[in-house]
Amino acid sequence: MKPDFQVVSPEEAVQLVNSHQRVFVHGSAATPSVLVRALANRKDELENVEIVSITTLGDMPLAEASCKGSFYINSLFVSENVRQAVNSEQGGYVPIFLSEIGRLFRKNILPIDVAMVQVSPPDQHGYCSLGTSVDVARPAVDTAKFIIAQINEQMPRTMGDGQIHMSKFDRAIRVDEPLPQVNYAAKLDEADYKIGKYIAEMIDDGATLQLGIGGIPDAVLQSLHNHKDLGIHTEMFSDGVIDLFDKGVITNKFKKKHPGKVVSSFVIGTQKLYDAIHDNPAFSFHEAAYVNDTSVIRKNPKVISINSCVEIDLTGQVCADSIGSYHYSGVGGQMDFMRGAALSDEGKPIMALRAGTKKGKSKIVPFLKEGAGVVTTRAHVHYVVTEFGAAYLYGKNLRQRAHELKKIAAPEHQEELERAIYQRFGSFVYPFR
Repeated sequence: MKPDFQVVSPEEAVQLVNSHQRVFVHGSAATPSVLVRALANRKDELENVEIVSITTLGDMPLAEASCKGSFYINSLFVSENVRQAVNSEQGGYVPIFLSEIGRLFRKNILPIDVAMVQVSPPDQHGYCSLGTSVDVARPAVDTAKFIIAQINEQMPRTMGDGQIHMSKFDRAIRVDEPLPQVNYAAKLDEADYKIGKYIAEMIDDGATLQLGIGGIPDAVLQSLHNHKDLGIHTEMFSDGVIDLFDKGVITNKFKKKHPGKVVSSFVIGTQKLYDAIHDNPAFSFHEAAYVNDTSVIRKNPKVISINSCVEIDLTGQVCADSIGSYHYSGVGGQMDFMRGAALSDEGKPIMALRAGTKKGKSKIVPFLKEGAGVVTTRAHVHYVVTEFGAAYLYGKNLRQRAHELKKIAAPEHQEELERAIYQRFGSFVYPFR
């Protein structure tokens, strides 16, 4: 154990942070909220502290307007609690694949001065676990000059590559508080279930699933209870996986990488999920650079990649990180798994989206909004699914793609899209068989 290791108060722990440093904040359900609040309370004595993170949950006082000049939010994946700051002078957004974020730390492109992480209590050998989020936290703690740990009695201990010995901590605090919970299934509606059913029909027994963030993946999982021997190799998952695992639908029997185990880099869900993964060797958590490596993904059979987006144009270009030029989320692991699934034997990369927005506008559009980012290129898109059906774009030219996508748009938008297709491509006469 380090001679200067101390279990201290939150206020003392964050004294390790100085002005003009770069601070990594652990993300998702592992967001160290007590440390974050303590650091925010130092806003009057700090300036230009750069905060880097992927998705964080709960309040983010470091991103409040009152912290402008003290903290700069340099987001690697924009979550709701930092969205306003990132789209202002108070922050910025780094477009990058989830699989490559660790490289930013390890190659000193974004060297970390201080890593603030939330971990499980140490075991009898002194090892804590990064718990629900190994993802990019592993390279952050491996490379940071200083580590501040929030040791939480309620953080599950997960198996895999998330172990860190407490001697690595420069400061630590102890808390006993529940992790933030998200119940995606509670928000599902009829459209989500229709999408889930269409996708479930595309999944063969023995397939390996990757599931993106949001309700649609849970809707898919709820339609898979009659499937057999499914596997999971995914950047993240939620409660729906646990139900199928307990029922014996998910066995990971036919996976080539980590057979018999659910592989992920992080989880977000309810307490049921956190209890299920605690000390459970059937679930293996690894750094995103490994989980999202296309050379690893493609080794599994029948990889089904299920991701969603903000909008898709008639040629198949996918915007998933912004609404026009407004940064909304991030690149994440979508492209990692879309490509990995395409390279897998009998794999299927699937882009799933509701046909319309909450305001009734079509998500299938003639052109992406001005300033929109293309996260997944038209060449990478194979299957697109809405509540109105599935379109297969692979091997089709731009005119054919446009007609296929129009068919799965909301009926009230199809006439408008037909006009856009005619204006761009002329009448549809395909001269070949």
